[in-house]
Amino acid sequence: MSTATLTIDLTALSANWRALNRLSEAETGAVVKADAYGLGIDKAGPALAGAGARQFFVAVAEEGLALRRALGEGPRISVFSGHMPGDADLIRGSNLTPLINSVDQMLLHVETLPGHPFGVQLDSGMNRLGMEPAEWSALRDIALAQRPTLLMSHLACADEPNHPMNAQQLNRFNEMTGGIDVPRSLAATGGILLGAEYHFDLTRPGVGLYGGLPFVDATPVVTLDVPVIQTRNVEAGESVGYGNAFVAECMTRVATVAAGYADGLIRAMGAQACFTHLGQKLPVIGRVSMDLITVDVSALPEVPEALELIGQHQSVDTVAGYAGTIGYEILTSLGARYDRVYLT
Repeated sequence: MSTATLTIDLTALSANWRALNRLSEAETGAVVKADAYGLGIDKAGPALAGAGARQFFVAVAEEGLALRRALGEGPRISVFSGHMPGDADLIRGSNLTPLINSVDQMLLHVETLPGHPFGVQLDSGMNRLGMEPAEWSALRDIALAQRPTLLMSHLACADEPNHPMNAQQLNRFNEMTGGIDVPRSLAATGGILLGAEYHFDLTRPGVGLYGGLPFVDATPVVTLDVPVIQTRNVEAGESVGYGNAFVAECMTRVATVAAGYADGLIRAMGAQACFTHLGQKLPVIGRVSMDLITVDVSALPEVPEALELIGQHQSVDTVAGYAGTIGYEILTSLGARYDRVYLT
């Protein structure tokens, strides 16, 4: 087989949900947007429901439809983008709960789907989605008369526990929602780790479920093994790859493996990156190509059939660091060419 193998451990995914649920002083939901962070909403959704999740969050209504097909009736599926024009049939037909972000969305929802459940997203300082304090103040009584299912906001700096923005947003959220008899939610993965005062009635872990930071105790969910297509000896003074980006200083054993930036292995990681074999780090040399990467395997007595990029010896966040990005981007960029194997 010439394609790389992406192994997704659904047992580990479920274990991470249970671990974050134990840390939460509230009900624990699950964020499965972007096709469950690139790992497959049709597989991840049922696994998380089997672990105990009863509330799910997606980015857009179309994702909610895919999740509803995977889960069936029962769990609540909330949509972060709210009620967009043209979404009414999807929201009604898939029994989705839009999280209303503006007065315009509130009016659209009430006019097109009167009586249909909805939540409200509030902007506590991130300035991305949700109603700002003045807008919420003007709409609050009208919205509450329609009996929303949830009031939520999102933390901007939860992955930095000592950042003053966390306390500022907590205070703002309390000011906007205090005294209202509606379930509240502020914390995603990082917010859970900040402590109980951030948990309110519902937490919404996302990246921590899939093995990413800031949940350092997460069980690895993803393993990526990339086949070796060819090996060669490169003599001192010879170059490897586009632009002569690597020039050998001594005889170097080079393996060419079958993946590249078309598979989500970001070109920017370049020669900072390493593959591994049985824990031995093996540096990437030269540039990352569309379909191929070259690796220095001189340290190995024998070259294996495949090298590991992500797994027990190197996390998705470590790989992200090679490219100066975050684990979220690596996970959601993993390409369609991989042979996906699900462990249950």
